[in-house]
Amino acid sequence: MREPALECISSSAAETAAIGEALAGCLRNGDVVLLHGDLGAGKTTLAKGIASALGIADIVSSPSFSLVNEYDTGLESAVTRLYHLDLYRLRGEDDLASIGFDDFMAPTDGVSLVEWPERAATSLPERFLLIEIETIRPSSRRLRFVPIPDDEVSIQRIANLRTHIGSNAG
Repeated sequence: MREPALECISSSAAETAAIGEALAGCLRNGDVVLLHGDLGAGKTTLAKGIASALGIADIVSSPSFSLVNEYDTGLESAVTRLYHLDLYRLRGEDDLASIGFDDFMAPTDGVSLVEWPERAATSLPERFLLIEIETIRPSSRRLRFVPIPDDEVSIQRIANLRTHIGSNAG
């Protein structure tokens, strides 16, 4: 029997960042993580937690105007680079082509985090982890981790993530 998508509740920005830190321990070069949620939901906060756990000392901010920020990780780990994309200001397919979006959807030397992935729906890879972030109160968020496709590899990754996140997971 397959495990359901993982859900957890965050009661603060610090908890959201901590969930990102836990997620970082499960990531490997080649992974694509899609961050979906309304403005202010916590997508960048989650990205900051991931970056922190990967040893990135730079200030991580949403690349709203540049579309993509690239960071070298500070640790010898399973992730060597972090690509942080924000497609909110995307004007069309030409913008995707101009940043080499297809390369970021198959990152052999790192992990790609994509905010506002629905703006590139026709260009997404076959395998990714979708994280849906929903505001349930001003300081609380529900995070739902959905592996695509729902196969044995993805199910194992969610089980691993469940272990890393711990007691917040539902």
